[in-house]
Amino acid sequence: MSFFDKFSGWQTKFFLWVGLPVIAAIGFTFGMSDLVPAWQANAGNGIAGTFTAVREDCGRRSCTWYGNWAAADGGDQRTDVILYDEPDGMTAGQQVAARDTGARNGVFSNEGGYTWLLITAFVVGGLVASVCWILFLVRAIRRRRTPAPAA
Repeated sequence: MSFFDKFSGWQTKFFLWVGLPVIAAIGFTFGMSDLVPAWQANAGNGIAGTFTAVREDCGRRSCTWYGNWAAADGGDQRTDVILYDEPDGMTAGQQVAARDTGARNGVFSNEGGYTWLLITAFVVGGLVASVCWILFLVRAIRRRRTPAPAA
């Protein structure tokens, strides 16, 4: 009896055939485009500038600040972007030093934070789910191709 033979319930099969590909897709979709920008911000790279808080959107568990970002040299500007790793106690109109590293929806506060770690976890989770799903797929194909033993 192998490790793979322990997965026999319909809930487990549903998770393996539907859940893993969905987890992989979500991990890659939400993580890959911002992985490099998040690591660059963590290293202090990117275009230095100022984020001006305009509005705060709050969900059930967290709040997100949106606003405008302008490069310190006066060149680039971005409007209605998210401030990742915002400082505690932000208020509308407050200005914070931030870096634009090319993230699709926002800029990163110079104070730093854990966004880079969260995005990395999404991508690693998607990668692990992809590898597991491929292993289960290969195993299922091999089982179908193997002839049944003669009785």
